[in-house]
Amino acid sequence: MSRPVRIGVQLQPQHAPEYRLIRDAVLRCEDAGVDIVFNWDHFYPLTGDPDGAHFECWTMLGAFAEQTERVEIGALVTGGGYRNPDLLADMARTVDHISGGRLILGIGAGWFEKDYDEYGYEFGTPGSRLELLKETLARISARLPKLNPRPTRDLPILIGGGGEKKTLRLVAQYADMWHTFADLDVLAHKNKVLAEHCAAVGTDQARIERSVQWPGLEKAPAFVEAGVTTFTIGASGPDYDLSEVAKAVRWRDEVNPEPVSGLA
Repeated sequence: MSRPVRIGVQLQPQHAPEYRLIRDAVLRCEDAGVDIVFNWDHFYPLTGDPDGAHFECWTMLGAFAEQTERVEIGALVTGGGYRNPDLLADMARTVDHISGGRLILGIGAGWFEKDYDEYGYEFGTPGSRLELLKETLARISARLPKLNPRPTRDLPILIGGGGEKKTLRLVAQYADMWHTFADLDVLAHKNKVLAEHCAAVGTDQARIERSVQWPGLEKAPAFVEAGVTTFTIGASGPDYDLSEVAKAVRWRDEVNPEPVSGLA
């Protein structure tokens, strides 16, 4: 295995009427030994009461950066059409510095129509949103090296989605991580498609980390065999139940290779 298995938690910022509930969940995640704490970039809940309590993504990531010491942080994923791309690059650079180099810049094309309608963004079509994502990624890539100070590292870019013609092409061009909701059979097919796109643009497909939602202890080993190394467990407010996280972290520690000591 070229990289270790990692466990993430997506703290969905919905149904938490007080931010202290999310702050506490972030601390519990870091104490539990997870590798990444994600949130998501929506303006309204996706489940339960559609007008329930909800907090904004990137303001929250700044708070995550300040209160944590070890975990990587990021959005799973940022809506590509919600912010000016150059501004988003600057926001990401700033959170990267606040965190001491622990930000993952997760981004996707967007899909939740209520977000667009209520906040005055043009919803368009899947095709137009993907074209906007393409432009956004190009502008972010151009802006980051112009910023002063620059990011603390080459910001890892995570792209979420599975469209074979456009999204996976963007993954091949820009991504360090690819998050998909595909099952095992579909994942095997999409891995082949991604490899073809990587060959076309001259990218080593092996450098792109594969990421999926946590499938449970029984299914997780098969996903590792298929090349997945990052698994993310979702948790929603107000309780942010992390009981599954402890199981996943123990499994991660069992499957990861022991570090080799005594070698230069």
